[in-house]
Amino acid sequence: MFGLLKETPVAGKASIIIQSPSNTVFNFIGTDLITNYPKWSPEVKELEKLTDGPIKQGTLCRQVRVDQGNRSESTFKVNVFDLDSRICFKGVSNPYRCDYVIEPINLTSSKITFVFELLDLELHIKPFEKLVRIAVQIGTETTVENIKNLIEIKHPDST
Repeated sequence: MFGLLKETPVAGKASIIIQSPSNTVFNFIGTDLITNYPKWSPEVKELEKLTDGPIKQGTLCRQVRVDQGNRSESTFKVNVFDLDSRICFKGVSNPYRCDYVIEPINLTSSKITFVFELLDLELHIKPFEKLVRIAVQIGTETTVENIKNLIEIKHPDST
């Protein structure tokens, strides 16, 4: 009624410069999501595309993750797929959002910004919200560093 029940998502945001063109970065994250997501996020133990065709807006995927010893399974949907600039997917079975924005800096380097949001916390987790916020922020920073390292190693000629 007075905004007292409105909750702020638990979010983390991190950016990094990658010595690779924006289309290469986007292809690694977006076009080749099924192959590469488990590489930059080793918590992903299983990943499968549930819809036919290439990754695009509307694609559904299922993942199994093990985060700090806790196994979870979720389905997510690609809700933004802007070629060479952005891919965003949102949990269908769980309330989360992953948003990757790629911006060209010049012909040989790009900036990636990753935002992860837990849109709702389960009741038994709420007492630990501050710790969850810290873990989410650390996770976003680790994610962009992993992507940078994988792309720059995979494409050393673009550095």
